[in-house]
Amino acid sequence: QDFNRLQALCLSQGLLFEDATFPAQVSSIGPNLLPEDELQQIHWKRPTELLRNPYLFLDGVSRFDIMQGEIGDCWMLAALGSLTLQKHFLENVLPKDQGFQENYAGIFHFRFWQCGDWVDVVIDDRLPFLNGRYLSVHSRTSNEFWPSLLEKAYAKFRGSYQNLHGGYLSDALVDLTGGVQVQFSLKDPPPELEEIVKAAVKSRSLMGCSTSSQLRRYVELRNGIIQGHAYTVTGAEKIPYKNGMKHIIRIWNPWGHGEWKGPWSDNSSQWDHVEPKWREALLRNKDDGEFW
Repeated sequence: QDFNRLQALCLSQGLLFEDATFPAQVSSIGPNLLPEDELQQIHWKRPTELLRNPYLFLDGVSRFDIMQGEIGDCWMLAALGSLTLQKHFLENVLPKDQGFQENYAGIFHFRFWQCGDWVDVVIDDRLPFLNGRYLSVHSRTSNEFWPSLLEKAYAKFRGSYQNLHGGYLSDALVDLTGGVQVQFSLKDPPPELEEIVKAAVKSRSLMGCSTSSQLRRYVELRNGIIQGHAYTVTGAEKIPYKNGMKHIIRIWNPWGHGEWKGPWSDNSSQWDHVEPKWREALLRNKDDGEFW
């Protein structure tokens, strides 16, 4: 589909785009994502029906914009959170020639890497709601819609929202960058893993990590970590601590809340032994899903 041609056609006819190739119907959700009775209750709404002044972006793009919805696509959202840290990659995925303020025709487009090329995916802006709640990812700011629309384009790219329910973080990182991925098992990590992570942060690599689960998805442990969940690695530092140095790694939960409660967490006693300048620079004591 040609975004510019379709947008011009809709504007000339005074119509809002309706995408026949990914319609506002159960087929785009997928038959097994929800029980049959709930599938029938899904309503599709455009941001312009929800708010008087929606925006695609508000004050730029940040991982803290992202709040995971009912769909189990933490693997994709963790990759997206990593992407927001590297603005030079974002331009490939989020074309700037669109929005709600100028030439709005209910049509948007995003790009993903597939088989050696950037594929342009066109969507309309009708989003799925169940019982008045977002089925999809949504923004912490109520009138910002880039996370929801990008997720919809990725659902179309993958065939349905159902096909986002469970996946591999490494696949999403490749789809969003065209890069090459490498994985390390934390059961048997290389001895220099901390230095590898620190070097990767410096070289502006995208990073994530995940926990395995044999049980049903999303079991929260007493230490605050979620089983069967994907996270974004957002930083790595080597800081003075007591009489030596300590490697610490910063991680973000795409739920937008829910954090690790152990050593180096927001309220842990370890920070009492860190020089004030380091503590002020690194510690952000908020329930925003991010923790050291």
